[in-house]
Amino acid sequence: MSQNTNTPGIPAQQTAPAGESAKVQRQVQQQAGIGPVTGGGGTLFSEPVLVVNQKAKLIELTNEYSVFDQQGGTLGSVVQVGQSGLRKVIRLLFSIDQYLTHKLEIRDAQGTPVLLLTRPAKFIKSRVIVQRPDGQEVGQIVQQNAIGKINFALEVGGQKIGAVKAENWRAWNFSIVDETDTEIARITKTWEGLAKTMFTTADNYVLQIHRPLADPLLSLVVATALTVDTALKQDARGLG
Repeated sequence: MSQNTNTPGIPAQQTAPAGESAKVQRQVQQQAGIGPVTGGGGTLFSEPVLVVNQKAKLIELTNEYSVFDQQGGTLGSVVQVGQSGLRKVIRLLFSIDQYLTHKLEIRDAQGTPVLLLTRPAKFIKSRVIVQRPDGQEVGQIVQQNAIGKINFALEVGGQKIGAVKAENWRAWNFSIVDETDTEIARITKTWEGLAKTMFTTADNYVLQIHRPLADPLLSLVVATALTVDTALKQDARGLG
């Protein structure tokens, strides 16, 4: 996949520790069932496979994710920002995440923000606003239903340019389609073992993009993969 010139990004130069690299490759090849894919450009916006691993915590007060390529090379991170100490205390004591606004930064391998994500406080349905670092809106990820298999619309200027469709009612795996309903990407949740899943907040995903995409669809697809947990699943489990 070629680098989109309109999308910020710097080729990653970092490599994950050997154990982390082996874990990432196992997630891609064995758990997600994806063979080696050629054509990666070394950035969040040019790799055909992104591996998104949440930092495991007993109690989740700040969402943090690491993002790798299919070999385990570090591409970037996702970090929750804008939380005060009081807000963290409130989140610890009460399961009210859906009533709070969440802000996330998608950062490249050098730690530079490349996309800003805001999920406003929700009642039933989630909405994520995707912006450039300068505040320019790219588009929105808008939940369409609250019952059954959850679907999101990818919208730019109020116009639908794609969709994200949960493949089962537990919303573990998602098919991402364009405006013609053709699948362009897929998100697969990877299993980390019963003990880790029960006692920590870790959620891990693999995104496979099937063909080169142009902006703004490309940025919305990447943002979807990196925020699906905050947009949808977090509210169902409270703090963990």
